[in-house]
Amino acid sequence: MRTLLTTLHSKYIHPSLALPCLAAYCGDDCGELLIREYTVHQPKENLLAQIAACATDVVCFSVYIWNRQLTLELVNALKLAQPGLRIVLGGPEVSFEAADFFKEHTVDALICGEGEIPLRHLLSAWQHNRESSPCPGVQLPGQSFVQAGQSLLGSLDQMPSPFVADLVDLSRGYVYYESSRGCPYGCSFCMSSLDDKVRSFSLPRIKQDLGLLMDQQVAQIKFVDRTFNYHAARIREIIRFILEHNQGSHFHFEIGADLLDEETLQLLKTVPENMFQFEIGVQTTSLETLGRIGRTSSLKRLEENVRRLLNMGNIDLHLDLIAGLPGEDPADFYGSLRRVFALNPQHVQVELVKLLPGAPLRQQAESFGLKYDPAPPYTVLKTPDLDYPQLEEIRRVGRLIDLLGNAGRYCHFLQKSEVVFGDRVDFFRQLQHWWQGAGLFDEPLGLPQQFMALQKFVDTLEGSAGLREALARDYALLGRVVPGKAPAFFDCDLTMQERELVKHRVRCVLDALPSGDKLQHFATVFTSLKDRSSRCLALYLYRSRSGMRPVCEEIFLE
Repeated sequence: MRTLLTTLHSKYIHPSLALPCLAAYCGDDCGELLIREYTVHQPKENLLAQIAACATDVVCFSVYIWNRQLTLELVNALKLAQPGLRIVLGGPEVSFEAADFFKEHTVDALICGEGEIPLRHLLSAWQHNRESSPCPGVQLPGQSFVQAGQSLLGSLDQMPSPFVADLVDLSRGYVYYESSRGCPYGCSFCMSSLDDKVRSFSLPRIKQDLGLLMDQQVAQIKFVDRTFNYHAARIREIIRFILEHNQGSHFHFEIGADLLDEETLQLLKTVPENMFQFEIGVQTTSLETLGRIGRTSSLKRLEENVRRLLNMGNIDLHLDLIAGLPGEDPADFYGSLRRVFALNPQHVQVELVKLLPGAPLRQQAESFGLKYDPAPPYTVLKTPDLDYPQLEEIRRVGRLIDLLGNAGRYCHFLQKSEVVFGDRVDFFRQLQHWWQGAGLFDEPLGLPQQFMALQKFVDTLEGSAGLREALARDYALLGRVVPGKAPAFFDCDLTMQERELVKHRVRCVLDALPSGDKLQHFATVFTSLKDRSSRCLALYLYRSRSGMRPVCEEIFLE
């Protein structure tokens, strides 16, 4: 028997971890196993042809919110093209289906919950020409449809390493890694709240896998653990191992900042810059809402530890907020956003809550008065405290924060906007109103178009010279400005004396320039810079060398 394990990613760079884990656990007892990965952006007819060309007896799809619709369309087409083909669906999107699912879709089995044990049970039976006996986590047509529960590995080490077995594609430079399953928090919107305990691979197994990945110099290793630091001594040993053996990989972890203890914080001080990134789920700072979603954490300790991490300056922090949670009104949400902005992390992410099938919050939606889109990704549409226009405003604010605030390209502009508006939240709310009115959310904007849009927004404000010049500084520092083609927010009308100052400084730099380096320059005048004279001459030097990215230097000439 020949089986294809496959999924549709949202982006090509995203690698599957689930498929190699399933293949590693199923082993030789399930016949021949193939792994193929595709994306939702490929034409359906091409996907259908490529899957059919694998000439398999069974196709197993891993189904998620981003690929459910296209996966089901492929299932129906495959069954028509190859009636004898057996099709199995698994993953979070099909683990909580209603009884009529098999009537609507010609699927031979569903794998519900953790997939290793039930999929091996099913494929082994088919490999040996047997009907599958009842097994928790396996749903078959014709059976009385009840939630079968889950088959959980007693020890995660029971699953052979997919990395050692060479089942994981390392060529993309991006790898997901799992060192534990489950989460110590009980957030009702998250599927991890269904696990009543956290299970970890053994430390020798973790070190073996990480050692292999670091030896291969995988550029990005993203831990998918829901809360990497649920056990302090465990993560310290993992971090020490990484620090001792890393050869240039970058690591991403999701952590609970309130769980960090003093010994771990001291260890984190020793992490080199740009090696670690922490994603921290704040979710909300409303104590009432935290109680309603079952989130037990200390906001005071979270904020204290975030400040300490930021003061270290060696680890990028990505803080998440979720809008539309029960009991949270606009003042609550924007209050949470202000508190997160006040911490000044490198990234702030704002998302509307998704009421996922099987998650406790989905079951509580009616009692909380939550209305949500019944189709993936199941986004909240209305709550008793937030109507649809208010939620849509929050969504647009989140998009602008990601586009402008998280990009790292608008540092001077955002700093000045906070001074002008008195509050970063008020700035983003007003900007999103203008951005929406200009129709700019409807299409992607390149970098030049973003700057031009911000210039137009600034032009609508009174006393905006400071904002315009802050925008100009960000533009000049981002890439070479060509004299004569500079955007309108630059003042390039230099006096004769200023032109001579520029020529003299450029000549001095050229005389000291190493052989092989190239130099280009651009000069402009500012009149509203803090701690500068009312008329300030700025010179931007763009130094480049073959094979290297140009470097910009900003110099103020007096």
